[in-house]
Amino acid sequence: MLSRTTPSRRTFLAAGAGAALALGLAAPARAQGRSPFGRYGSPSARLTERTLYVHPGGLGDHTTVQAAVTAASGSGYTLVLASGTYRETVAVGVARTEMTWIGASGDPRDVVVVYDNANGTPKPGGGTYGTTGSATTTVQADGFTARSITFANDFLRADHPEITGTQAVAIKVQGDRSAFVGCRFLGHQDTLYADSTALGTFARQYYRDCYAEGDVDFVFGRATAVFERCHFHTLDRDVAFKPEGMVFAPSTARANPHGFLAVRSRVTSGAEDGAYKIARPWVPSYETTAWPSLVVRETELGPGIDAVAPYVDMRAAYPWQSMRFREYRDTGPGAEITVPENRPQLTDTEAASHTRAVYLGDWRP
Repeated sequence: MLSRTTPSRRTFLAAGAGAALALGLAAPARAQGRSPFGRYGSPSARLTERTLYVHPGGLGDHTTVQAAVTAASGSGYTLVLASGTYRETVAVGVARTEMTWIGASGDPRDVVVVYDNANGTPKPGGGTYGTTGSATTTVQADGFTARSITFANDFLRADHPEITGTQAVAIKVQGDRSAFVGCRFLGHQDTLYADSTALGTFARQYYRDCYAEGDVDFVFGRATAVFERCHFHTLDRDVAFKPEGMVFAPSTARANPHGFLAVRSRVTSGAEDGAYKIARPWVPSYETTAWPSLVVRETELGPGIDAVAPYVDMRAAYPWQSMRFREYRDTGPGAEITVPENRPQLTDTEAASHTRAVYLGDWRP
């Protein structure tokens, strides 16, 4: 977790290392003289003609991720990223479909794509970035896959007391059929933005064996997103008010039958017991028809979650009780049902409609 005092960027990027180990993502032994791209070939011995190699020291085709994305002018490219910290913003436009990014070492702590823009950060040409513009990585293309990579935004409130818009997105994902396996998502407010390109577009996303951390609404958006065997960690904000934050803030379109599904996952906390909520509904001012949907099932909820009142309103006009929030067979102290009306549960029959297969339909990532 982040330090309670202002940490260095190195401290920030090391956050969540224990989660990677717990998920079986420890780095393999590195033999002396081994290729920085491991078993994924090299510029002189490419896996395919559509494989591009990225190395910050110049041993690949490109030294930055964005340069490689720009060079991949078409569909079906694979980017192999050597170990290193890539301090840049990256945008994968809609035309670059079926793209795959692979962290060469197999350990997401080794390959980090990071920047530090926030909602209120001034832009060079005037104005501020806004929440969407703050994203370190933006993916609009369909069929995007990432494996063993850390996506981070290391903006720190303590470093910028003059900025009030502190939403700082590590990655915004809008494409359909987007998959992340063994990845980390690091930030504070609005870390992982699981979205779609338009209100009427239902983008399906799949996250497996991933780690996400933050404080306020750090997994949010309107995508149909399945989080399987993922680890969510709430940070200690060291603030007097409660709750300190929320894990989820879905903004599902009313016409979409499926929003966020967390299954066989776990929630841990760096804050005191009961300091966090599971979720609050996000009904944006520009999408007032949204009907947020979240199902948390067979998931371990640690003591950091407020078991008595695990949900809270974002706006009084849209109470959480009117949203599609449900749980099913969760465990742990944060899942204890003491006030039943505050913990809406699925029946066994209803639970059959809230599975990975149902949410993702004909897509089998």
